[in-house]
Amino acid sequence: MTNVADARYAVFEKLDRAYIGGEWVPVAGHERLPVIDPASGEQVAEIVGGTASDVDRAALAARAAFPGFAATPVADRIALLERIHALILERAEPLARTLTLEMGATISHARAAHVPLAAAHVQAAIDVLRDYDFLTMRGTTAIVREPIGVCALITPWNWPLYQITAKVAPALAAGCTVILKPSELSPLSALMFAQIMHDAGAPAGVFNLVNGTGPEVGTALAAHPDIDMISITGSNRAGVLVAQAAAPTVKRVTQELGGKSPNILLPDADFDRVVPLGVMAAFRNVGQSCSAPTRMIVPRDRLAEVEAIARRTVEAIVIGDPGEDATVLGPIANRAQFQRVQAMIAAGIEEGAVLVCGGPGQPDGLERGFFTRPTIFSNVATGMRVAQEEIFGPVLVIIPYDDVDEAVAIANDTIFGLGGHVHGKDIDRARDVARRIRTGQVHLNNPAWDPHAPFGGYKRSGNGREYGAFGFEEYLEVKAILGFA
Repeated sequence: MTNVADARYAVFEKLDRAYIGGEWVPVAGHERLPVIDPASGEQVAEIVGGTASDVDRAALAARAAFPGFAATPVADRIALLERIHALILERAEPLARTLTLEMGATISHARAAHVPLAAAHVQAAIDVLRDYDFLTMRGTTAIVREPIGVCALITPWNWPLYQITAKVAPALAAGCTVILKPSELSPLSALMFAQIMHDAGAPAGVFNLVNGTGPEVGTALAAHPDIDMISITGSNRAGVLVAQAAAPTVKRVTQELGGKSPNILLPDADFDRVVPLGVMAAFRNVGQSCSAPTRMIVPRDRLAEVEAIARRTVEAIVIGDPGEDATVLGPIANRAQFQRVQAMIAAGIEEGAVLVCGGPGQPDGLERGFFTRPTIFSNVATGMRVAQEEIFGPVLVIIPYDDVDEAVAIANDTIFGLGGHVHGKDIDRARDVARRIRTGQVHLNNPAWDPHAPFGGYKRSGNGREYGAFGFEEYLEVKAILGFA
């Protein structure tokens, strides 16, 4: 399977360390947290989890560094971000191999998406900062935007590096100091990123990293009185717990949480083109993306045609060792998520959804590790669990509709509102449908990814936005100075 030695890099020297105040320091805790290669199910590393006392040290360092860093010229912050960007690209291959090792991203996807898109978030922060006006006038009143302060950033296991840069880059651009808590399930790329921050010359205390669990480190960050803001990407359960812990200190909380995104295929869509695109978008990153379009909503009279195209698409997918260049679909990232996906596939069968392909169990010859059969259900009713709950695996449901109004109603029939897709040749009708979907982001006809497009959710998909200028402004306070002119 994956060559462990290739991915170890210098990160394996820091498994018992936190990065605080510009130094790698021993953590105060003793809890051992295993890192499992999902392709084999075997332990490949072990980090030592931090504690509340480590959070105290990191908060003290970040608070001490904040006044000086907040006052740095924009040009200095741009120069720091440019060095970070260059080092990510310079270390792209070991970063990609580490992502394959710690969470099972195929090496091709890690090279093509995980690492370059992470670098793109840094570049987007640079672009915003270059042109941003921190002081604007309204009559005689000055509107001043200032960095909010010390920010705690909690990132998930499914896009480890990408989510780190999506938070760290705009926070630094705004002039904030940060404490990062990555997922304990995929901590190795975060340790590598901390070394990048060090090598880029981040001033002591501006960037800090404390590994550990959510109940220990995450709760301590959320409740800490010297932390001004917390940004979390994770499950709804984790987001609620963080918000509850943060409430007594009235800090800003931004949340990017779950999703159950719709993909509406309008009657005039090119089904031979958009159905394969929809299947692969749903299965990207093995379906472990909060905005994955896992509900394909299609005209009822085209249902059999969609099923056939979708089945052929899945049959062509290469499943296997994520370290091999030809592999398209690797394993689920961890055992708990593998078990969740298996349980939801069983639930779909029990509820009477039509199994188009896949099903429970593992692909032939891939019984080690956390490999899952890519699964498609059809003729799914919108009330079924597989149509309502976030599965976070390679499971797609096809839901039929009789008219476009019903398609929109199905799309909105969820507690989530993160992403959405609409496909159709009549662009005016596609735009109209997009406006009616209650989600934070909608893709029309498979557009290119835009790192400046704001990303975030309606309803229980979260609060606030990430990416581009909107994500940057989450890290700013607004001050009005009356009589300024």
